Amino acid sequence: MRYLVRDRLLGIGEDYWIEDEHGRKAFLVDGKALRLRDTFELQDTQGRVLIDIRQKMFALRDTMVIERDGQPLATVRRKRLSLLRNHYRVSLVDDTELDVSGKILDREFVVEYDGELLAVISRRWLHLRETYGVDVVREDADPALLIAVTVCVIHLADREREDG
Repeated sequence: MRYLVRDRLLGIGEDYWIEDEHGRKAFLVDGKALRLRDTFELQDTQGRVLIDIRQKMFALRDTMVIERDGQPLATVRRKRLSLLRNHYRVSLVDDTELDVSGKILDREFVVEYDGELLAVISRRWLHLRETYGVDVVREDADPALLIAVTVCVIHLADREREDG
């Protein structure tokens, strides 16, 4: 399943619908303004919060936390010993890890679990400006989680670029 994401969705205080490949609304990203830390909610089409995304406070490195139903689900941070600046690690609460690598700022990267491809994030197949696709490759993968991971990684990479 492929989802279309407008690149401007990462602004705090901005809301944006993520559409499926047929142009139907699938998820709403709600950027919460007036918060001390960067916060987003991923909602379904009925307005139910599926995932909360928050910047972790008091972390040595920029870190985002993904929660579901108020419980931690994953932590996203840049891989510490990577020679590539565009390599992130997602640590899930069940002690599994996802690897995110590629050209994050160009919106050309992949999400893998144990060497197996879960999602491809790319602008290549799209003709819409300022839009990229999240192509969930495995049918048993959690699209909401993979979209949340994508939001976190892009947000962290953009902040790192802004901070110099």
